[in-house]
Amino acid sequence: MIGFPFLVTALSMEYKDYYQVLGVDKKASQDEIKKAFRKLAVKYHPDKNPGDKEAENKFKLINEANEVLSDPDKRKKYDTLGENWNKYQHTDGQPGGYSYGSGGQGDFHFEGDLNDFFSNYSGEGSGSGFSDFFEAFFGNKKQGRSKAAGSSRGAAQFKGQDYETEMQISLREAYEGTTRLIQLENEKLRITTKPGAYDGQVLKIKGKGGKGSAVEHHGDLYVRIRVSPDNLFQRRSDDLYKHETIDLYTAVLGGDVVIETLSGKIKIKILPGTQNDKQVRIKGKGMPVYGTSNFGDLYIILQIKIPEQLTNEQKDLFEKLKSIS
Repeated sequence: MIGFPFLVTALSMEYKDYYQVLGVDKKASQDEIKKAFRKLAVKYHPDKNPGDKEAENKFKLINEANEVLSDPDKRKKYDTLGENWNKYQHTDGQPGGYSYGSGGQGDFHFEGDLNDFFSNYSGEGSGSGFSDFFEAFFGNKKQGRSKAAGSSRGAAQFKGQDYETEMQISLREAYEGTTRLIQLENEKLRITTKPGAYDGQVLKIKGKGGKGSAVEHHGDLYVRIRVSPDNLFQRRSDDLYKHETIDLYTAVLGGDVVIETLSGKIKIKILPGTQNDKQVRIKGKGMPVYGTSNFGDLYIILQIKIPEQLTNEQKDLFEKLKSIS
């Protein structure tokens, strides 16, 4: 039997409308409750509101409301009593009810074990993190508290906020792979890119975002790769394009030309009669294909340089060549 002083303390507490706290209708589905909770939990999370006591209290109340409304059994008990919880009349005539009072307006009559609602109430909570109203409604027995705490952890689990940053690298660094140190709050992170990294690529570093309900629920860090334009090479997917200037005589007569690639210098053969803007494909000398051992191709676009000044002897030879042609 529960003593009178306890009931006076418990029943005089202010009713908390958990539906209003989450901003949902009383007929809301479990999915709607879940979505509303997650949205509010992100908004009032302590990480987003440092030092804001009001936001912290709101965050706790949101979790408390979710603890009740996301649990079918708790929600049923809560809905059964409603805002008239301290004077609710249950008159369906079913056996096993418990009553307190003399039948007046302040009577309390509920079907079931009254201890489920009010057992071992301390008036201040018992370190469970819930309000007195919650404790009065659902009790604070050792076993019940352990269950409630576990359920709260499950129900209140949420992922921390994801962070995003950018990492600027050169085309050569994209080709070879590189590392950067990123300062994240009080921690330095070493970010490594594999050969073949590309502009706009996003690297995910798990668990390095905002704090969640537990370590395994921390947010993630997303690092977006930005590859700076290169003066010599233009990248198209995994292929590279480069303009190479050759003299008129090599274009006409053919010959060998040494060109620079991202993997070093190589010699290529120019065929006689090569035309301006002719493309020469060098297989396997493009960018590494990210995550594989394959490479794209390098396309050399030949630009023929016409002599601007000719000696008299050169002019005579060109005139002779012209007359022969």
